[in-house]
Amino acid sequence: VYLLFQALRQISQRTISTASRRQFENRVSENQKLFQEDNGLPVHLKGGAKDSVFYRATMGLTLFGTTYALYFLLVSSMPKKPN
Repeated sequence: VYLLFQALRQISQRTISTASRRQFENRVSENQKLFQEDNGLPVHLKGGAKDSVFYRATMGLTLFGTTYALYFLLVSSMPKKPN
């Protein structure tokens, strides 16, 4: 049991210590230029096509959810039909 524990501990230490860290490039200044540019777009759409897709999907889900809620409010406000 002790040998198994020691082997597992050695494997876990080796995995953690040899994991290569991904180096990320600092792109803060590029993003600042992009978002401060005066091109008439709202800030939530300045990220490009991906932002536009997320925005439209969010608006679609919001409209669907609102319509769905209003429909069920209407249905629940109707009196029950007698059997």
